[in-house]
Amino acid sequence: MKKFILAALIILAGAAVNCAEPYTPSTEAKLEYNQGVDFYKIGQYDRAIGAFRQAVNLDPNYIDAYFNLGSILEYLNQHEAALSVFKQIIVRKPDDYESLYKAADISVKLGQTDKAKEYLAAIPPESSIYPKAQELAAANLHTDMQAIKQQQQQISAGKEQFTGDESLFNNIASPTGIAADSSGNVYIASFSDNTIYKITPDGKRVIFLKDSKINGPIGMVRDEAGNIYLANYNNNNVLKITPTGSVTALLSNVQKPYGLYIAGKTLFISCQGSNSVVRYKLN
Repeated sequence: MKKFILAALIILAGAAVNCAEPYTPSTEAKLEYNQGVDFYKIGQYDRAIGAFRQAVNLDPNYIDAYFNLGSILEYLNQHEAALSVFKQIIVRKPDDYESLYKAADISVKLGQTDKAKEYLAAIPPESSIYPKAQELAAANLHTDMQAIKQQQQQISAGKEQFTGDESLFNNIASPTGIAADSSGNVYIASFSDNTIYKITPDGKRVIFLKDSKINGPIGMVRDEAGNIYLANYNNNNVLKITPTGSVTALLSNVQKPYGLYIAGKTLFISCQGSNSVVRYKLN
């Protein structure tokens, strides 16, 4: 159940935007969220922003906190920052049509009409937000939703992956580590999204892993068994990710792990926080 802020109006209770499965944030994140609501009510927007940011730092999947944060930033005309927040929601919940609409509306304000069309194209006709999307398209893009969808389908069909020196994929937020498996899949860590993406040999991009244990992923390396080891910079640990996506903390109390390298059965970790390299024997 999403509680959200729109312009100068805050909806404090029971305003459902969608019928997603209930999500229970951590207690600490919920306390910060409630403080953000209280600060907003008395007009202390900077403190509200800080509280909502802390809520998502404590619980990276707290959609309501992201939405309130983005809405306040939009209300304060901090459009680039607001758009960045709504992108965080879209990564975590691609069918959050209210956030897609918000991202499209802000993109229009920033003059990014092509991006606005991409966001609008992802909103289906059966969505309750579709009429608003139609109005946005007509008033600001001088077209309609059906034309936008057709245009985006044509663009997607015409794209070629792995051609020449062109980028493999754009819009991966803060890409850091990269690894590959024997089947030709490429794995890319996104530092700001706390996400591991997988790019298949035919050029499709999917989310391989998004887990609350991931916090600031940087270096990645893969062993012969297909396990991926991840330098989890912000949590000061190294994670082990199995081919099926199971995540465990392999090594803790390593200060700001950065680069990873495997030689035989030994994992080497460069640690920026301690100006050292750690050697760890793998099983």
